[in-house]
Amino acid sequence: MTMNPKDYDERVLDLLWADWTIELHRYDDGTFYAGVVELPGCMTEADSAPEAVDALEEARAEWLSAAIEQGLAIPRPMGARDYSGKVFVRVSPSLHKRVALAAARQGVSMSQWVAEVLAGELEPEAHEVG
Repeated sequence: MTMNPKDYDERVLDLLWADWTIELHRYDDGTFYAGVVELPGCMTEADSAPEAVDALEEARAEWLSAAIEQGLAIPRPMGARDYSGKVFVRVSPSLHKRVALAAARQGVSMSQWVAEVLAGELEPEAHEVG
């Protein structure tokens, strides 16, 4: 199904082509899921990857249009955000101690140890090196 840009107001059209994060997965039954990470519930399913991605265009336009009509906050696309490289996390004193000990055992700072653990938990294709 092809989206007709005349069906949407200018705010939707401006947001539609922003740098949204798209996930595409193949189910065990061979069908495909496509979704926008930043827009909860904005997803489609189809028999092929191209069909799922094409249908997501209209789903994204409908999601954005409904959010604007309802006065809901629309998150910024992850691709448009600035990342400082700093993440602040509060943990229990006992976990803090365990992290400090693990880092000391490896001869690295706690920040480096945590960064390596986080990177190891991410799928290789889901993060960039550098």
